[in-house]
Amino acid sequence: MISMLLRNRHAAFALAALFWLALWHVGSVLVGEEILLVSPLAAAARLFEMLQTPVFWQTAGFSLLRIMGGFLLALLSGILLAAAAYRFKLAHALLAPLTGAAKSVPVASYTILCLVFLRARSLPLIIAFLMTLPIVYDTLLEGLRNTDRKMLDMAKVFRLTPLRRLRAIYVPQCLPYLVSSAGVGVGIAWKAGIAAEVIGLPQGSIGARLYETKLYLDMRGLFAWTIAVMLLCFVLEKLLLLLINRAARALERM
Repeated sequence: MISMLLRNRHAAFALAALFWLALWHVGSVLVGEEILLVSPLAAAARLFEMLQTPVFWQTAGFSLLRIMGGFLLALLSGILLAAAAYRFKLAHALLAPLTGAAKSVPVASYTILCLVFLRARSLPLIIAFLMTLPIVYDTLLEGLRNTDRKMLDMAKVFRLTPLRRLRAIYVPQCLPYLVSSAGVGVGIAWKAGIAAEVIGLPQGSIGARLYETKLYLDMRGLFAWTIAVMLLCFVLEKLLLLLINRAARALERM
């Protein structure tokens, strides 16, 4: 029975999730101190309470708009910069040091530097953009470089226009790379954006709420907000990948 369920990807995921939730519950029972480790049921109950308040939705909306705004800006910029680097060697040479530095600079360094010049409210957008851009750029550039040369040569022979080459060759072959970078990038954007909020403490953000749970030793609130961020990230990732795939299919049919 279990082996049959494990063959189904969704069933296997559900079983694994139940296993870790059970382990979490056992750990909370053994610790016996809610201030150290709350049970999953207590965290879920607190999240359910929060969902019924307008403050939760205002806070989630504040962070969602800025973090996803930064991510979408990085996605668009990464596509354009990767195309430029693929087409022009000078562009690639100029961008290489910047993307290399962007991948190694800590979120805290970016955040503190941005606080010198910008308001705290814009931090999630800027940090999400800076942390996601190198991922999209590097992954998509790799996809462009791995485009089938034989198909490109055929396109030259048949004198396909740049638009038809884009639709018939580049989009199908680079789509898996774009999907991969977008899936990873959403998670990185949320992690970096929330971390920046915890440091900069923009009023009305999820990061500020997380910091408050630390001040008041509100472990239920800490776990509830963490679960909320995970759910937001999961739903937005699935929705984004669905939109990218549909946009790619629409472009191929044009």
